[in-house]
Amino acid sequence: MGMPMLLHIRDVLKPDQIAECRRMIDRAEWVDGRRTANFAEFSDVKNNQEVSQTDPAALQMGTMILAALSNNPLFVQRALPIKICPPLFNRYTGGENYATHTDSGLLQQRPPNLPLRSDLSATLFLTAPADYDGGELVIEDNFGRHSIKLPAGDMIVYPASSLHHVEPVTRGARVSSFFWIQSAIRSDAQRMLLTELQSSIDHMRHAVPGNPGIMELMGVYSNLLRLWSET
Repeated sequence: MGMPMLLHIRDVLKPDQIAECRRMIDRAEWVDGRRTANFAEFSDVKNNQEVSQTDPAALQMGTMILAALSNNPLFVQRALPIKICPPLFNRYTGGENYATHTDSGLLQQRPPNLPLRSDLSATLFLTAPADYDGGELVIEDNFGRHSIKLPAGDMIVYPASSLHHVEPVTRGARVSSFFWIQSAIRSDAQRMLLTELQSSIDHMRHAVPGNPGIMELMGVYSNLLRLWSET
């Protein structure tokens, strides 16, 4: 058994929410993305634009995204979030890209959410794939190389320790929200095992409803969560 440690969550935002988000952030203050690189050496590989972190539009839309995530069972069950960094927004156009890198392990930003240990990274796509060329998020992990380009409103969650990059955007503009998550489960391997166990439980519920083994597996899941979680 085994699966890539990637979590594709569909329809995090509804079409009207996507439209509202785009209207607000398109009018926001955009700055050179290199200004927000966590380390000076990252500025050499980062070539994009970002909404200023203090812009009211970013704060309002970030709150909307966090509310949507809190009501998304798949995200809550699989990411097991303890803290979520306030969502940020970026844009790639005219050949802009982000070369291969890993994300910082500890983020020092505004309280009360931070400092935050970045166990997981997330990208929420806000542009339809047909509206731009290039811009794939490419993630490398133990299972290989994954090229991600999702519909607007969909989100990919992946280990922050993964090597990843954004391909150059050669037509149109790629707009997205990105943020980091501190999970109750620090270990990627342990989190993946819990995901596989939860998937097996869900399968049994549909295949053999009422089987006493389901409750036993749920007990194993709860005990592993109790053993491994950090709060």
